[in-house]
Amino acid sequence: MFSVGDYVVYGSNGVCKVTEIGPMDLPGVSKDKLFYTMTPCYIRDSSLYTPIDNTRVVMRPVMTKDEAESFVESIKDIDGLTIKEEKRRELEYKEAILSCDPEVLVGIIKTIYGRMNARIAEGKKVTSSDSKYFHIAEDSLYGELAISLGMEKDEVKDYIHERIDS
Repeated sequence: MFSVGDYVVYGSNGVCKVTEIGPMDLPGVSKDKLFYTMTPCYIRDSSLYTPIDNTRVVMRPVMTKDEAESFVESIKDIDGLTIKEEKRRELEYKEAILSCDPEVLVGIIKTIYGRMNARIAEGKKVTSSDSKYFHIAEDSLYGELAISLGMEKDEVKDYIHERIDS
């Protein structure tokens, strides 16, 4: 169970801060059932509510600072995704995003980055699907790392490049 003040990764909403834990005051909702009230860190003026026993959406603690630093050092060793069927590419991207696994997010970023460069080299445009999932994966990964490392989200990309290029 999480506590008030904890930062968690909550599905496609990214990093959220737990602001309350308690019953919901809604008709038809048992007063015995406890919910997390969370505020997304990168979505303004928004609140989310989920039962504390939720199992349908991935909800996990953000990495600690030490875990994040170690993870960044390991990025160069993470492989891209292997997508066997081109027709399933978007579905595999979507499933990978929903896993909320930082290693899988890096795999998506590496895979799509390679595809984008290859397409551009061939004089082709980047597909809208690749562009969409590339940005979602970067946003999710950088959002968590920013909270863990105590920096702004827009500083994370440079931080990663400094660590893996040295």
